[in-house]
Amino acid sequence: MSDAYVKSYDKRVREINKKHRKMAQGVVHSINHDGLIIARPRRRGPRLPWKGVALLVAGFFGFKAFLLINLGPQSFEDRVAALNAGTTFERVGGYVMTLDPVTEFVAEQVRPFLP
Repeated sequence: MSDAYVKSYDKRVREINKKHRKMAQGVVHSINHDGLIIARPRRRGPRLPWKGVALLVAGFFGFKAFLLINLGPQSFEDRVAALNAGTTFERVGGYVMTLDPVTEFVAEQVRPFLP
């Protein structure tokens, strides 16, 4: 046998053993487009819910923009400065609440729709 054949065979055997170990932890069955039932290994571990993270970040920037619109830029900056002069926890809040280009852009886009 040629060396290339042995290497590809060993690689295929490693892939099969790896899939078998994963399938020992659980399988998910699905039906293929032609009706063939396929067993695939179940995904392990917690997955990060990216949609939830994106909604949380968008909601946070929306909240900051809403505060900026209602308080006005000067009052908003004064309140952030007061937070920056406080305890460690308040300084973290002041850092997070500082004005940034995203907040200003969202505030400009939303301002015409609010009374």
